[in-house]
Amino acid sequence: MKVLKFGGTSVGSVENMNAVMNLITDGKKKLVVLSAMSGTTNALVEISDYLHKKNKDVARAQIGKLELQYKEVVSNLFKEEARKKEGLQIIKKCFETIRQEASGAFDQTNEQAILAQGELMSTGLFTQLMLENGYNTKLLPALDFMRIDAEKSADLHAITVNIEKVMKEVGDADYYITQGFICRNDKDEIDNLQRGGSDYTASLIGAALYAEEIQIWTDIDGFHNNDPRYVSNTKKIEQLSFNETAELAYFGAKILHPQTVLPAKLHNIPVRLKNTMNPSDPGTLITSETSGSGIKAVAAKDGITAIKVRSDRMLMAYGFLKSIFEIFEFFKTPIDMISTSEVAVSLTIDNTSKLKDILKELKEYGEVLVDEEQTIICIVGDIIGEERGFASKVFNALEGIPIRMISYGGSRHNISVLVPTAFKQKTLQAISDNLLEN
Repeated sequence: MKVLKFGGTSVGSVENMNAVMNLITDGKKKLVVLSAMSGTTNALVEISDYLHKKNKDVARAQIGKLELQYKEVVSNLFKEEARKKEGLQIIKKCFETIRQEASGAFDQTNEQAILAQGELMSTGLFTQLMLENGYNTKLLPALDFMRIDAEKSADLHAITVNIEKVMKEVGDADYYITQGFICRNDKDEIDNLQRGGSDYTASLIGAALYAEEIQIWTDIDGFHNNDPRYVSNTKKIEQLSFNETAELAYFGAKILHPQTVLPAKLHNIPVRLKNTMNPSDPGTLITSETSGSGIKAVAAKDGITAIKVRSDRMLMAYGFLKSIFEIFEFFKTPIDMISTSEVAVSLTIDNTSKLKDILKELKEYGEVLVDEEQTIICIVGDIIGEERGFASKVFNALEGIPIRMISYGGSRHNISVLVPTAFKQKTLQAISDNLLEN
């Protein structure tokens, strides 16, 4: 069985839903993970924001507007009156839930329940579309099997046990449909896997079912070797390794959720990135194998803050770095890059919600300097051991660009440089011109 995931754009209209149905119905058994229709999650987030601000009148107006949009979708999606009634019942139930969650005191738990309705509507309507067209289809409620633990990490063991049970309960089908993104947490409350989490859902389900292949369908042909929004003449990559893909996804490649490859890598399940609008293109294949040495691709991660701690107490001392890292651990703030010398340590973070508290603690250890509006440029491939003098090639390629930090040697698949965000496009273009083209 293959596991296929389709994002919000792929199911963002009546025409696109029908296209997806035609694409998947080849007679081969598969499980299909769907996101909410494009624009829905943003609308639900906006509604939640109004509710947090206690502006219930505007929230109610936005709920009504969104409901009318979905009623129009139902009217155009189905031909049979019986299916239209089923579709309207799905919409009615979801919007009743939204209004109920919005009616009283509003907190994070209510918001998560509201956000889940987007996926519940898209999968409910799509399942009815499949049934109307005569396909043996069953809906698998993700809230019955997707689980995260107290640390917000996916509980793959629980997912495996639960999904087997749910599939047995709903019975055999040629096509199983389920929701991406949404899950339950350790308190059995509705929760989610964060933005882009439908990719992660597909990978977790693929691992739980030991799938033949996991396919992530988007609106582009696969990974490109640079960001086409900033660089001209980018090229699609035919094959990447799990490790290379993980580096690219974490450091800014928007095509894939950063955690997607981990469950697939665990069970060595191939992941393929495909284009819904161009299904004949083979896309990018991700496996345990790497294809050749040298640079494969570049990704950029914005919103980075660099912190430098300088202290003579570091010189010939042990335990200093441990004390620094414990501060970030205490405030649950991950570190992206790190560079050290005898008397200083520089590091980067992308979550600044606890920055004020972190800086207060760090100042106990020495002088602290902060640079905001930085970008990590991540150069990925089979680099170390294959490319002698590679660091010098990068520096030569980036001549004239102010490099704040460089990370090299921690992974054979990644060399990263930190530059001011104002130099992001220039850096990406320079790498494309001087390294990727060669």
